[in-house]
Amino acid sequence: MASLHLNHVAELQGLYGPFTMAERVVQKIWLREDFARDGATLTDGRPLVIRSTGAWNLLAGPDFLGARMVIDGVETTGDIEVHFHASDWRAHGHATDRAYDNVVLHVVLFPPAADELPARHDDGREIPTLVLLPLLHRDLEEYASDDALEIITARDQWECFAELAELPTAERLGLIRENAAERWRQKVRYAQLRIDRLGWTAAAHHTALEILGYRQNRAAMLAAAGQCPLEAWTGGAEPRLVFEAGRGRWQLRGVRPANHPLTRLLQYQRWVTASPEWPERLEGMVEGPDSEWSRGALTPEYVATGVRAPRLQAIGETPTRTARQELGIKRLREDFAALVGANVDRHGALGAPRDDKARVGAVSGSRLDNLVCDGFLPLLAARTGKDLSAPWFHWFLGDVPDQVRRALPKLGVTGGRGQPLCHGCAQGLIGWLLAREARASG
Repeated sequence: MASLHLNHVAELQGLYGPFTMAERVVQKIWLREDFARDGATLTDGRPLVIRSTGAWNLLAGPDFLGARMVIDGVETTGDIEVHFHASDWRAHGHATDRAYDNVVLHVVLFPPAADELPARHDDGREIPTLVLLPLLHRDLEEYASDDALEIITARDQWECFAELAELPTAERLGLIRENAAERWRQKVRYAQLRIDRLGWTAAAHHTALEILGYRQNRAAMLAAAGQCPLEAWTGGAEPRLVFEAGRGRWQLRGVRPANHPLTRLLQYQRWVTASPEWPERLEGMVEGPDSEWSRGALTPEYVATGVRAPRLQAIGETPTRTARQELGIKRLREDFAALVGANVDRHGALGAPRDDKARVGAVSGSRLDNLVCDGFLPLLAARTGKDLSAPWFHWFLGDVPDQVRRALPKLGVTGGRGQPLCHGCAQGLIGWLLAREARASG
């Protein structure tokens, strides 16, 4: 039954040790098409074109119903079953269950072992198999963390923080700093993996569009980045055509006009038009000797092993208001704003995307702060080896779950003139929540 399969979990070995992942995460990856579907090839070598992933079935039977696809040029319609491994098909008893007779594709996370048999129907018909792992945009730990955060922030607004609230203030703040350092380290490592896979320019391009997509349209934006590389944008790519090419992928329900994916694509067009060489300009922002916001370095040993440098151990110990003055973060924010063309019609982004006459300005406000903290700073740290943890920690808050925003002052983590809301404190609290969830589920 699909409702039971949602609870299947596996313990996986991640970059920083073992972690658990629910099968529901793999189902969400398929549902949201959060993988490079244009490169999809079945295990037998046949190309796969996905027209529709089907309807997610949370009741008995296959995981997705009524999917549409083209296998080696042949149109196919049917159901999808999602598992960690090819052998799970037999282990779960699907071969003899008539409810699974219409399954036309077996989606698995991990490649089958040499002696692992493919899924078959009871009459012996082999079911085509697609392996997701080589097609994923991000690391498995990041997918698992996103899923855990979605679940946590849907619960009671204060209950999940009670354990932290009971600790002495110094211990509470220490845990926030420790988890913030861990979140920073992971973001730098993910950025390094992306640079290694795509190269600097493409990694910057993919990261920018991914963050512009917010959580709802991150996967669709990554697909658009792959289909329309930066050189196409500098060559005059039309955002409306990019949007139309992704029709069916975009999540539009509940999206504010300012966050509509077409609005964000139009913003990116303005950004790239104003600065075609923006990845090179971004890299140049921290390459100057002794720049005040990039003192120190991430050693190769740190990147490879995660052994913390002294600066990361001290992350967050300086009050944020003081650190922002010492690091010149207000000026740095202006530099980043100029990079994305924030001097162009800054307020036009609030116009509804359906209005052809609405002027679309540059990325600004909290989305700019997320671009800096989730994208630019980790990319730059990975690219240059410089320790940018201090500006990352003390940067402006950006977009975070409301539950986290409200909890920070109640926990005494932020508040008063010396410690305003900042990105690192929020990330530290998110990291603590994820670690708590992992302990509870383990």
